[in-house]
Amino acid sequence: MQESIKLNYVEFASLDLGLSKAFFESAFGWRFTDYGSEYSAFSHAGVDGGIFKSERVLKAESGAPLLVLYASNISEVQHRVENAGGTITKPLFDFPGGCRFHFVEPGGNELAVWSESVK
Repeated sequence: MQESIKLNYVEFASLDLGLSKAFFESAFGWRFTDYGSEYSAFSHAGVDGGIFKSERVLKAESGAPLLVLYASNISEVQHRVENAGGTITKPLFDFPGGCRFHFVEPGGNELAVWSESVK
């Protein structure tokens, strides 16, 4: 039987590491551990990962992977994203199985949030 290989850690770039950390802490409650001035690991996000300082970030439309977060109350999370400084790039829309919106956090990364229904 072949071993099942699963995602274990996710890393993405940020144009401004400090702004990205502040956004994710405020909007989602992620916790960070700094490893120097250009890398910070995060936890309490469903899967652990890290953010590194970069001069460039890519969007899904350019072929970058899209990190999709789940929320049981998507309306509340959209407000938290906006209040923490995120910019909604694709307003809430339906798709088979639920609804979602896309946003860009202050460090330049595009992410999405999905839910089974709008609450």
